[in-house]
Amino acid sequence: MKKTGLGILALVVTLVPFQMAAYGNLPPEVWPTWRGPLMSGISPQGDPPLTWSETDNILWKVKLAGDGSNSSPIVWGDKIFFQTAQETDKQATAGAAAPAGGSDGRRRFGSRAPTHIHTFHLICLDRQTGKQLWEKTVCEILPHQGHHADHGFASFSPVTDGEFIWAHFGSRGVYCYDLDGRQQWKRDLGQLNIRAGFGEGGSVALADDKLMVLMDHEGDSFLVALDKKTGEPVWKQDRDEPTSWTTPLVVQVDGQMQVIVNGSNRTRGYHAQTGQELWQCGGQTENVVPTPVTGFDMVFCTSGFRGSALQAIRLGQRGDLTGSDAVAWQVNEATPYVPSPLLYGEKVYVCATNNGVISCYNAKTGKPYYVKRTLEQIKGIYASPVGAAGRVYLVGRNGVTYVLDNTKDWEILAVNTLDDHIDCSPAIIGETMYLKGKEYLYCIGEAK
Repeated sequence: MKKTGLGILALVVTLVPFQMAAYGNLPPEVWPTWRGPLMSGISPQGDPPLTWSETDNILWKVKLAGDGSNSSPIVWGDKIFFQTAQETDKQATAGAAAPAGGSDGRRRFGSRAPTHIHTFHLICLDRQTGKQLWEKTVCEILPHQGHHADHGFASFSPVTDGEFIWAHFGSRGVYCYDLDGRQQWKRDLGQLNIRAGFGEGGSVALADDKLMVLMDHEGDSFLVALDKKTGEPVWKQDRDEPTSWTTPLVVQVDGQMQVIVNGSNRTRGYHAQTGQELWQCGGQTENVVPTPVTGFDMVFCTSGFRGSALQAIRLGQRGDLTGSDAVAWQVNEATPYVPSPLLYGEKVYVCATNNGVISCYNAKTGKPYYVKRTLEQIKGIYASPVGAAGRVYLVGRNGVTYVLDNTKDWEILAVNTLDDHIDCSPAIIGETMYLKGKEYLYCIGEAK
C-alpha cells in the first residue's frame, strides 16, 4: 500500500514553542524522550512504513535481555537507549524482603514480593544494526516492593540532550551518563511506597538546565528540579498527591517556562525556574498515568481509572481553575488509563481505558469526530499513540498496530502484526520506526 505524505506545517508552527522550551533547536535524527522531540508523540519529519510484518519491512530485530519491556526506547543520532532490570540468582537474606503490596500490604494483579537481588541497567544500542554498544549497571539491590504482573522494575524511559543521558529508576535513584557510557553523577531521592504494589514508573523531563523528577506515592510526594550537570537539587515542591505514574510536561507559556504535572487531586502548573505553583485544576480520576499534551494555548489532560476525564485547560491562567471557564471543554467517557493522548493537527486521540477503542475530538472545540470506534484486532493498549506523515500509529499489546489517516474522520490505512507482546511506545526517526516488545526490539523500515 502506498504511503501518503501529507503536509504538517501548521502542526510544527503550533508545537515548536515547547520543543524550544525543553531542548532548543534539535537535529532531525532524534527522539530524545519517550514522547519524542516535541514531547507530544509527533515526528514532524518522520515518514515510517505504512505496512510491515515479521517478514516484511524489518531492517533488523534483536533479542532483549532482562526486564525492560515497559521502558520505551529513545534515540539520539546513531544510538538507542533504554532501561532494564535483571533478577539475579542471589537470594535475599531471611526477612529482608518487603511485602509485595503497597501501603496496605495487599497483593493485587499478580504482584509478588521480590526475594532475589536485582541489577538495574542503562543500555545503548547501535541504531543502524541493533548491536549493543554498552551496558551500565547502575546499582544492585533487593527491591523493597513488588510490582503489577504487567509491570516491571525498569518501567521508566531515559531522556537525553545529545551530550548527557539521564535515567530515573525511582527508589533506586537518578543517574547521569554521557553518551559513551561514562557516569557523571547519581542522586538518591528516597524510597517510594507505591499504591497496591503496582510498581514504579514515570519518566523524567528536561526544562532547560534542569531535570524534573516526579516522586508521587503513598507518602510525602514531591516534584524536584535537579541541576542536569551536577544532580544537585535546585528546588523542591511538595505535592498533595497519591501515587501517579505520569511524566512532567515542559511548556512555554507567555514567554515563561512551565512544568505541568497531571494529578488525581489536581493538575498543576509550576514555574520551571523556581518551583512556584502557578495554577491548579481538579477533575481527573484516580491513579493518573497519562502525560498531557499541549497546543492551541491549551493543555489536554486525561485519565481513566474508576471514571473518565479529558480536560482542555486554557494556559496563561493563575490560581484554582476548577469549575471555571479556564476549562474550555471536557469529556467524561471512554478516556485512557495508561496510554497518553495524541494531539495531531486539530485532532485529539484517546483510547478507552486500556482497550483498542478510540475516540477523536476537535482540539479547539471538543466536538467529536467519532467516539468509541473499535480496533477489532487489538487486544489491549499500553503504548501511547504516535503520529507522522499524516498517519496515526496505535500499537496493541498483542503486537498489532493500526494505522489511521489523520486527514479523514475515520479511515484505517493498514493493520500490521508482529509476534511479540508490545507495551512500549514507538520511536520514529526519518523513515524508520523502533518498536520494543517484551522479547525483541524491531527496526521497521523499507529496505533500499
